[in-house]
Amino acid sequence: MGYETLLTDLEDGVLLVTLHRPDRLNAFTERMGEELLALCDEVDTNDEVRVVIVTGAGRGFCAGADLGGGGATFDTSGQIDPAAKRVPRDGGGRVTTRLFAVTKPFIAAINGPAVGVGITMTLPMDIRLASENAKMGFVFARRGIVPEAASSWFLPRVVGISQAMEWVATGRVFPASEALAARLVSEVLAPDDLLPRARELAREIAENTSAVSVALSRQMLWRMLGADHPMEAHKVDSQAIHAMGRSPDAYEGVQSFLEKRPPRFGMRVSSDLPAFYPWWVEREYDAD
Repeated sequence: MGYETLLTDLEDGVLLVTLHRPDRLNAFTERMGEELLALCDEVDTNDEVRVVIVTGAGRGFCAGADLGGGGATFDTSGQIDPAAKRVPRDGGGRVTTRLFAVTKPFIAAINGPAVGVGITMTLPMDIRLASENAKMGFVFARRGIVPEAASSWFLPRVVGISQAMEWVATGRVFPASEALAARLVSEVLAPDDLLPRARELAREIAENTSAVSVALSRQMLWRMLGADHPMEAHKVDSQAIHAMGRSPDAYEGVQSFLEKRPPRFGMRVSSDLPAFYPWWVEREYDAD
Protein backbone atom coordinates (compact mmCIF):
# COMPACT_ATOMS: atom_id res chain seq x y z
CA MET A 1 0.00 0.00 0.00
CA GLY A 2 1.62 3.25 -1.13
CA TYR A 3 0.11 6.65 -0.34
CA GLU A 4 1.18 10.30 -0.20
CA THR A 5 -0.63 11.34 2.99
CA LEU A 6 -0.77 7.99 4.79
CA LEU A 7 1.87 5.63 6.10
CA THR A 8 0.94 1.96 6.43
CA ASP A 9 2.57 -0.93 8.25
CA LEU A 10 1.04 -4.43 8.31
CA GLU A 11 2.20 -6.88 10.96
CA ASP A 12 0.49 -10.05 12.21
CA GLY A 13 -2.89 -9.07 10.82
CA VAL A 14 -2.80 -5.53 12.28
CA LEU A 15 -2.54 -2.63 9.84
CA LEU A 16 -1.18 0.57 11.39
CA VAL A 17 -2.24 3.62 9.37
CA THR A 18 -0.58 6.94 10.20
CA LEU A 19 -2.04 10.20 8.90
CA HIS A 20 1.14 11.78 7.58
CA ARG A 21 1.18 15.54 7.11
CA PRO A 22 3.02 16.35 10.35
CA ASP A 23 4.02 19.85 9.20
CA ARG A 24 0.27 20.68 9.08
CA LEU A 25 -0.78 18.64 12.14
CA ASN A 26 -2.04 16.06 9.61
CA ALA A 27 -4.75 18.44 8.38
CA PHE A 28 -7.31 16.83 6.09
CA THR A 29 -7.08 17.49 2.34
CA GLU A 30 -8.95 16.20 -0.68
CA ARG A 31 -5.96 13.95 -1.40
CA MET A 32 -6.08 12.48 2.11
CA GLY A 33 -9.78 11.80 1.68
CA GLU A 34 -9.26 9.99 -1.60
CA GLU A 35 -6.45 7.94 -0.07
CA LEU A 36 -8.59 6.96 2.92
CA LEU A 37 -11.28 5.77 0.49
CA ALA A 38 -8.68 3.72 -1.41
CA LEU A 39 -7.39 2.36 1.90
CA CYS A 40 -10.87 1.10 2.82
CA ASP A 41 -11.11 -0.69 -0.52
CA GLU A 42 -7.74 -2.35 0.05
CA VAL A 43 -8.61 -3.32 3.62
CA ASP A 44 -11.84 -4.99 2.47
CA THR A 45 -10.08 -7.09 -0.18
CA ASN A 46 -6.88 -7.97 1.70
CA ASP A 47 -7.50 -10.98 3.94
CA GLU A 48 -4.14 -10.46 5.65
CA VAL A 49 -5.64 -7.36 7.31
CA ARG A 50 -7.76 -8.26 10.33
CA VAL A 51 -7.78 -4.97 12.26
CA VAL A 52 -6.83 -1.38 11.39
CA ILE A 53 -5.32 1.17 13.80
CA VAL A 54 -5.39 4.84 12.73
CA THR A 55 -3.14 7.41 14.40
CA GLY A 56 -1.35 10.65 13.49
CA ALA A 57 2.27 11.54 12.79
CA GLY A 58 4.04 13.89 15.16
CA ARG A 59 2.18 15.69 17.93
CA GLY A 60 -1.27 15.80 16.30
CA PHE A 61 -3.91 13.34 15.19
CA CYS A 62 -5.66 15.59 12.65
CA ALA A 63 -6.15 19.35 12.94
CA GLY A 64 -9.28 19.27 10.79
CA ALA A 65 -9.60 20.61 7.28
CA ASP A 66 -6.50 22.30 5.91
CA LEU A 67 -7.38 26.00 5.97
CA GLY A 68 -4.51 27.01 3.72
CA GLY A 69 -7.00 28.12 1.08
CA GLY A 70 -8.18 30.98 3.27
CA GLY A 71 -11.77 32.19 3.55
CA ALA A 72 -12.85 30.20 0.49
CA THR A 73 -11.70 26.88 1.99
CA PHE A 74 -15.25 25.51 2.27
CA ASP A 75 -16.72 27.19 -0.83
CA THR A 76 -17.66 24.41 -3.26
CA SER A 77 -19.78 26.54 -5.59
CA GLY A 78 -17.18 26.18 -8.32
CA GLN A 79 -17.55 22.40 -8.23
CA ILE A 80 -21.23 22.32 -9.16
CA ASP A 81 -22.03 20.72 -12.50
CA PRO A 82 -25.21 22.44 -13.76
CA ALA A 83 -26.16 19.31 -15.68
CA ALA A 84 -25.94 17.14 -12.54
CA LYS A 85 -28.40 19.36 -10.62
CA ARG A 86 -26.89 18.48 -7.27
CA VAL A 87 -24.32 19.84 -4.86
CA PRO A 88 -20.96 18.06 -4.51
CA ARG A 89 -20.65 15.46 -1.77
CA ASP A 90 -18.88 16.48 1.41
CA GLY A 91 -15.42 14.92 1.38
CA GLY A 92 -15.49 13.93 5.05
CA GLY A 93 -18.87 12.28 4.55
CA ARG A 94 -17.55 10.23 1.66
CA VAL A 95 -14.91 8.88 4.03
CA THR A 96 -17.17 8.20 7.01
CA THR A 97 -19.92 6.51 5.00
CA ARG A 98 -17.25 4.27 3.46
CA LEU A 99 -15.84 3.50 6.91
CA PHE A 100 -19.38 2.67 8.03
CA ALA A 101 -19.56 -0.02 5.33
CA VAL A 102 -16.08 -1.50 5.83
CA THR A 103 -15.78 -5.16 6.89
CA LYS A 104 -12.81 -4.87 9.28
CA PRO A 105 -12.78 -3.20 12.73
CA PHE A 106 -11.00 0.15 13.04
CA ILE A 107 -9.33 1.48 16.20
CA ALA A 108 -8.60 5.21 16.45
CA ALA A 109 -5.49 5.96 18.50
CA ILE A 110 -5.94 9.70 18.98
CA ASN A 111 -2.47 10.89 19.89
CA GLY A 112 -3.00 14.65 19.86
CA PRO A 113 -5.34 17.42 18.69
CA ALA A 114 -8.34 16.12 16.73
CA VAL A 115 -10.81 18.81 15.68
CA GLY A 116 -13.37 19.22 12.94
CA VAL A 117 -13.06 16.40 10.47
CA GLY A 118 -10.12 15.22 12.56
CA ILE A 119 -12.58 13.96 15.16
CA THR A 120 -15.66 13.32 13.00
CA MET A 121 -13.68 10.90 10.83
CA THR A 122 -13.23 8.69 13.92
CA LEU A 123 -16.94 8.41 14.72
CA PRO A 124 -17.60 5.37 12.48
CA MET A 125 -14.48 3.70 13.82
CA ASP A 126 -15.24 0.99 16.33
CA ILE A 127 -12.94 1.79 19.26
CA ARG A 128 -11.45 5.18 20.13
CA LEU A 129 -8.48 5.51 22.48
CA ALA A 130 -6.93 8.84 23.38
CA SER A 131 -3.63 10.10 24.68
CA GLU A 132 -3.60 12.42 27.68
CA ASN A 133 -2.28 14.98 25.18
CA ALA A 134 -5.34 14.74 22.95
CA LYS A 135 -7.80 17.59 22.59
CA MET A 136 -10.99 17.40 20.56
CA GLY A 137 -13.53 19.83 19.21
CA PHE A 138 -16.55 19.96 16.95
CA VAL A 139 -15.60 23.49 15.94
CA PHE A 140 -17.81 23.96 12.89
CA ALA A 141 -20.05 26.76 14.20
CA ARG A 142 -16.90 28.75 15.06
CA ARG A 143 -15.88 28.50 11.39
CA GLY A 144 -19.31 29.50 10.10
CA ILE A 145 -20.20 26.03 8.80
CA VAL A 146 -22.04 22.97 10.15
CA PRO A 147 -21.09 19.46 11.29
CA GLU A 148 -20.05 17.32 8.34
CA ALA A 149 -18.88 13.76 7.70
CA ALA A 150 -22.37 12.49 8.62
CA SER A 151 -21.56 13.40 12.22
CA SER A 152 -25.13 14.58 12.84
CA TRP A 153 -26.00 10.87 12.56
CA PHE A 154 -22.97 9.38 14.30
CA LEU A 155 -22.28 11.74 17.22
CA PRO A 156 -25.67 11.59 19.01
CA ARG A 157 -25.56 7.81 18.75
CA VAL A 158 -22.14 7.74 20.40
CA VAL A 159 -22.65 10.27 23.23
CA GLY A 160 -26.36 11.19 23.26
CA ILE A 161 -28.13 14.20 21.83
CA SER A 162 -27.60 16.57 24.78
CA GLN A 163 -23.83 16.13 24.94
CA ALA A 164 -23.57 16.19 21.16
CA MET A 165 -25.50 19.45 20.92
CA GLU A 166 -23.47 21.12 23.68
CA TRP A 167 -20.21 20.35 21.90
CA VAL A 168 -21.57 21.35 18.49
CA ALA A 169 -23.30 24.54 19.63
CA THR A 170 -20.31 25.86 21.56
CA GLY A 171 -17.68 24.59 19.15
CA ARG A 172 -15.27 24.51 22.07
CA VAL A 173 -12.16 22.36 22.27
CA PHE A 174 -12.17 19.96 25.23
CA PRO A 175 -9.64 17.61 26.85
CA ALA A 176 -9.43 13.83 26.60
CA SER A 177 -10.75 13.49 30.15
CA GLU A 178 -14.05 15.06 29.09
CA ALA A 179 -14.21 12.81 26.04
CA LEU A 180 -13.76 9.81 28.34
CA ALA A 181 -16.49 10.95 30.72
CA ALA A 182 -18.92 11.19 27.79
CA ARG A 183 -17.70 7.86 26.33
CA LEU A 184 -16.53 9.46 23.11
CA VAL A 185 -13.33 7.52 23.87
CA SER A 186 -13.11 4.32 25.89
CA GLU A 187 -9.69 4.90 27.46
CA VAL A 188 -7.25 7.76 28.07
CA LEU A 189 -3.63 6.68 28.26
CA ALA A 190 -0.16 8.11 28.77
CA PRO A 191 1.31 9.06 25.38
CA ASP A 192 3.81 6.18 25.39
CA ASP A 193 1.06 3.68 26.22
CA LEU A 194 -1.40 4.67 23.49
CA LEU A 195 -0.16 2.60 20.54
CA PRO A 196 0.81 -0.43 22.67
CA ARG A 197 -2.74 -0.51 24.05
CA ALA A 198 -4.23 -0.16 20.57
CA ARG A 199 -2.04 -3.01 19.36
CA GLU A 200 -3.04 -5.13 22.36
CA LEU A 201 -6.72 -4.73 21.50
CA ALA A 202 -6.05 -5.35 17.81
CA ARG A 203 -4.12 -8.55 18.53
CA GLU A 204 -6.91 -9.77 20.80
CA ILE A 205 -9.24 -9.56 17.81
CA ALA A 206 -6.81 -10.85 15.19
CA GLU A 207 -5.61 -13.87 17.15
CA ASN A 208 -8.85 -15.12 18.68
CA THR A 209 -11.78 -14.43 16.39
CA SER A 210 -13.24 -15.43 13.05
CA ALA A 211 -12.74 -12.68 10.47
CA VAL A 212 -16.14 -13.44 8.92
CA SER A 213 -17.85 -13.44 12.31
CA VAL A 214 -16.36 -10.03 13.10
CA ALA A 215 -17.30 -8.62 9.69
CA LEU A 216 -20.91 -9.74 10.08
CA SER A 217 -21.11 -8.63 13.71
CA ARG A 218 -19.74 -5.18 12.86
CA GLN A 219 -22.42 -4.57 10.27
CA MET A 220 -25.16 -6.10 12.44
CA LEU A 221 -24.42 -3.70 15.30
CA TRP A 222 -23.97 -0.59 13.18
CA ARG A 223 -26.96 -1.21 10.92
CA MET A 224 -29.28 -1.90 13.83
CA LEU A 225 -28.67 1.58 15.29
CA GLY A 226 -31.44 2.81 12.99
CA ALA A 227 -33.85 -0.10 13.43
CA ASP A 228 -37.25 0.72 14.91
CA HIS A 229 -37.96 -2.67 16.49
CA PRO A 230 -35.87 -5.58 17.86
CA MET A 231 -37.58 -7.84 15.32
CA GLU A 232 -35.39 -6.25 12.65
CA ALA A 233 -32.32 -7.48 14.53
CA HIS A 234 -33.94 -10.87 15.13
CA LYS A 235 -34.46 -11.37 11.39
CA VAL A 236 -30.82 -10.65 10.61
CA ASP A 237 -29.55 -12.62 13.64
CA SER A 238 -31.50 -15.65 12.47
CA GLN A 239 -30.00 -15.53 8.98
CA ALA A 240 -26.50 -15.03 10.36
CA ILE A 241 -26.76 -17.83 12.93
CA HIS A 242 -28.15 -20.17 10.28
CA ALA A 243 -25.33 -19.34 7.84
CA MET A 244 -22.47 -19.32 10.33
CA GLY A 245 -23.70 -22.21 12.47
CA ARG A 246 -22.96 -24.65 9.65
CA SER A 247 -19.72 -22.96 8.61
CA PRO A 248 -16.16 -24.29 9.02
CA ASP A 249 -15.39 -21.42 11.42
CA ALA A 250 -18.23 -22.43 13.77
CA TYR A 251 -16.99 -26.01 13.84
CA GLU A 252 -13.45 -24.80 14.49
CA GLY A 253 -14.58 -22.36 17.18
CA VAL A 254 -16.33 -25.09 19.14
CA GLN A 255 -13.63 -27.72 18.65
CA SER A 256 -10.80 -25.38 19.66
CA PHE A 257 -12.73 -24.49 22.82
CA LEU A 258 -13.34 -28.15 23.69
CA GLU A 259 -9.72 -29.05 22.94
CA LYS A 260 -8.44 -26.03 24.90
CA ARG A 261 -6.26 -24.76 22.06
CA PRO A 262 -6.08 -21.53 20.03
CA PRO A 263 -8.55 -21.47 17.12
CA ARG A 264 -7.43 -21.74 13.52
CA PHE A 265 -10.18 -19.96 11.63
CA GLY A 266 -9.92 -20.35 7.87
CA MET A 267 -12.82 -18.41 6.39
CA ARG A 268 -12.00 -15.25 4.44
CA VAL A 269 -13.94 -12.00 4.32
CA SER A 270 -13.09 -11.53 0.63
CA SER A 271 -14.75 -14.78 -0.43
CA ASP A 272 -16.73 -16.43 2.39
CA LEU A 273 -19.35 -13.93 3.54
CA PRO A 274 -22.74 -15.71 3.47
CA ALA A 275 -25.12 -15.33 0.56
CA PHE A 276 -27.57 -13.10 2.48
CA TYR A 277 -24.86 -10.43 2.93
CA PRO A 278 -25.37 -7.52 2.40
CA TRP A 279 -28.95 -7.70 3.66
CA TRP A 280 -29.61 -3.96 3.55
CA VAL A 281 -30.50 -1.88 0.51
CA GLU A 282 -27.81 0.62 -0.37
CA ARG A 283 -29.18 3.94 -1.52
CA GLU A 284 -27.10 5.89 -3.99
CA TYR A 285 -26.39 9.46 -2.87
CA ASP A 286 -28.64 11.93 -4.65
CA ALA A 287 -29.07 15.55 -3.62
CA ASP A 288 -31.71 16.44 -6.19
